[in-house]
Order: sequence, then C-alpha cells, then structure tokens
Amino acid sequence: MNITVFCSAFALDERYTKPVREFARLLGEHGHTLVWGGSNAGLMGVVADEVKAAGGRLVGVNVGLLSHKTYQGADEMVMTADLAERKAVLLARADAIVVLVGGLGTLDEVTEVVELKKHGLHDKPVVLLDTEGFYEGLRIQLARMEAEGFLPRPLNELVGFASDGAGALALAEA
Repeated sequence: MNITVFCSAFALDERYTKPVREFARLLGEHGHTLVWGGSNAGLMGVVADEVKAAGGRLVGVNVGLLSHKTYQGADEMVMTADLAERKAVLLARADAIVVLVGGLGTLDEVTEVVELKKHGLHDKPVVLLDTEGFYEGLRIQLARMEAEGFLPRPLNELVGFASDGAGALALAEA
C-alpha cells in the first residue's frame, strides 16, 4: 500500500518526533511504501529514515525549489515543477494519506485533500495523527462546519483522527 505522508520539514521536539518514529516504523514493518515530500529536512527526514530502517520502500516527490534538501537513498524520486504539481502527484500516488504535525504547507495539503474528497474526487482515507492535541483546533473547526451545514458528508467520512502511530496506521489500512 502507498501511504502518502504530509508533515513538517522542521526539526522538532521529541514529543513530536517519537510518535512519528513509531508510525514510520510500523509503516515499514507492515510492508508499505512511504510517499512523501522527498526531503531530508526535519520530520520529513525522520519519517523517511525510520521507514527505510524498518524495511519499507521510499518514494519521494520533491519540487525544484527545494531540490537542495532532496533525501538521498529513496527508492524513487520524482521531481515536480511547482508545489501544486507536487501535491497532485502526492495524492495520485496515495492509497491513503496520513498527516503528521506540520506548519502552513501541511495545513494547505490536508485542506486540499479533504476538499477534493468532499467533492468526491477521491475516496482515499485521510488520517491526522493528533500528536499532543496538535490538531484539536482543526478538529473543533471541522466539527463546527459539519454542525452548521458546511459539509455535504459526515466529518468521519472525510477525515479520521488518531492519537498514536498504531491508530493512524490502522485507520489508513482500513
């Protein structure tokens, strides 16, 4: 199974990296392929290193402006012209999407894949690993959107939330 992961390219505290390592180890041990932003920086590098160490396959999808941070040792590396093409390739290569902690780029990626799913343009599982309650604010906002009629489908059909790596992988595999 190809599991696309969106996450931060920044080095983060152990309270964020530990659950990422757990998730990535399980992804590799279950024989899945990591499809990710192709970077060696921050959590992107952590998740790739852990998946590789656990025997998983790595497919990076990088973009020219970030080519200086390309992960060395991926099984396959796709270079895209811009961030929009990168997101499209990451989604196209995915059987499931798991969102780890991240910044504005990660938020952009998750909102786009959920919006596309809302419109029926894909039906792939989208899972947020809610480390340390990182996505609690987003969960509250999405629940409000659902309650007030802004979502045409139930929220739990659009996105799942997991509190740990094992839960995130289980939702992605379901």
